[in-house]
Amino acid sequence: MKRIELLSPAGDLERLKVTLLYGADAVYIGGEKYSLRANANNFSIDEIREGCSFAHKLGKRVHLTLNIVFHNEDMDGVEEYIKEVVDAGIDAFIVSDPFIISHIKNNYPNVEVHLSTQNSTSNYEAIKFFESEGVDRVVLAREVSKKEMKEIIDKVNTDIEVFIHGAMCTCFSGRCALSNYVTNRDANRGGCAQVCRFSFENEGEKDFTFATKDLNMANYIKDLIEIGVTSLKVEGRMRSLYYLATVIGTYRSIIDDYYNNTLTSEKMKIYQKRLDRVANRETSTHFFLKEADETDQYYTGRQELSNQDYLGQVIEYNKKENLIKFYERNYFEVGDTVELFTPNQDHIEFVVEELFDEELNPVDVARHPDSIYYLRLKTNKEVVEYSMIKVARRKNENKSI
Repeated sequence: MKRIELLSPAGDLERLKVTLLYGADAVYIGGEKYSLRANANNFSIDEIREGCSFAHKLGKRVHLTLNIVFHNEDMDGVEEYIKEVVDAGIDAFIVSDPFIISHIKNNYPNVEVHLSTQNSTSNYEAIKFFESEGVDRVVLAREVSKKEMKEIIDKVNTDIEVFIHGAMCTCFSGRCALSNYVTNRDANRGGCAQVCRFSFENEGEKDFTFATKDLNMANYIKDLIEIGVTSLKVEGRMRSLYYLATVIGTYRSIIDDYYNNTLTSEKMKIYQKRLDRVANRETSTHFFLKEADETDQYYTGRQELSNQDYLGQVIEYNKKENLIKFYERNYFEVGDTVELFTPNQDHIEFVVEELFDEELNPVDVARHPDSIYYLRLKTNKEVVEYSMIKVARRKNENKSI
């Protein structure tokens, strides 16, 4: 059985490296042109080349988004740009425009073409049509149910990709005009202002919003594998390194445990807890099990408060001195119980007994975000760059976080 692909977002080169190290089989990125995340850092041609080289050395892949709704002025230079990124080494394009599909298939047959969710594809006849046009994979609309997915997969030969985690669109995938109407920023050309997350006055009543809860399909990975989905896609090219490391690492563990027949209900509770803690929105499965309704949205406001669990990112580990060097992100102190997790899927919980500032002076508290600190940990496990530190319990708390 061919293993299902775990596909991660990457908003810049560092995120690309982190998500691949934490277990993604492939990443999707945006270049400096024609991407639907215009506000992300995005990748220059040189960065695409470096990212592809890094991925290929790991036996992994890079997909490039080219999925805006093209207007006449967008066509200037697009063919030249496609050639540049193909030469830089990308493995697949994520597209929605018919001309772009045919141009890539006619000129670069060794590069895959994936139909973007922007095309709102939700039936097998449409997929058969795109299959006849040479499309290698279809990213389904997010509004497709489990039953519909199964029927589609049974009737087509094309690879099928589905979203499993992250933000959802209030409007039907790829069909939103709210941002254009309210802010004059075209959501379908990379300028979404996320108007659906605005709060609107409601004639003296509680402010009104129609924002969606996030998607979380952790408990249904087994179902998606068994109905024949090809790729599991996580949303979030603008998410933090900590978020991506946690989410990708967790789904990597779920997938591997499934194939190894070691996925238990006890493990799933741990995995779900990690996913719940790393985000600041409630989640649901949206359209997968039923038609989405008011329980899948926020109607009268919401709170999205950071829990400040993330404490630091490891720079290096001096095994001889048992010292971890790290960038601090949030306040913590000696006596707190913390958890170190690594790209190798190791999770090491320990009490902070010794903490040092950048000059290796002993301190009781780390209170300056983005400063360098050291803490002592003796372990036989590999602590590598991009390992992360998060809080498990504060010293004055008995309850685990």
